[in-house]
Amino acid sequence: MTRVNIGLTEEQRQGVINLLNQDLSDAYVLLVKTKKYHWDVVGPQFRTLHELWEEHYEKLTENIDALAERTRALGGFPVGTMEGFLNIATLKEHAGEIPTATGMVARLVEDHEQVVRNLREHVDQCSEEFHDQGTADFLTGLMEEHEEIAWMLRSFIEGQALEPDQKRPTEEAKTPVGV
Repeated sequence: MTRVNIGLTEEQRQGVINLLNQDLSDAYVLLVKTKKYHWDVVGPQFRTLHELWEEHYEKLTENIDALAERTRALGGFPVGTMEGFLNIATLKEHAGEIPTATGMVARLVEDHEQVVRNLREHVDQCSEEFHDQGTADFLTGLMEEHEEIAWMLRSFIEGQALEPDQKRPTEEAKTPVGV
């Protein structure tokens, strides 16, 4: 293997590669879950969610490729098997379960928020511990995309809570997502 000389030690590069592989694994689990919900959603919001999730899984596919390419640029190899993804992902599958449309949205909110928290930690580690500002910047961009998707999905759930007169429910009646 050719030596990679980009101003990072072997330990720094390997540390970043490990973080990228975890992010890649989470992205794959989230992709599969989003695709499954895209196929299985039913109810009055079918078309809206079906189309929204198609946009999301297309974006996730782009991000997965970018994560794998960043890993290769650092001289590493991306995880490339479902077993590998499931072994290091922080997100969990819900095999055999088909929640309601709102339940699907809530699960995806939780997953995107988990990815945001992970990426926030990984940005700090890349920058402070591994001195790889390039990867920190790359991960910041991914984090911002997941924050936006989580916001869109939370907005859907909040819309479900509107009262018939279109007023927001009282604070006591709201159930926080992901708590």
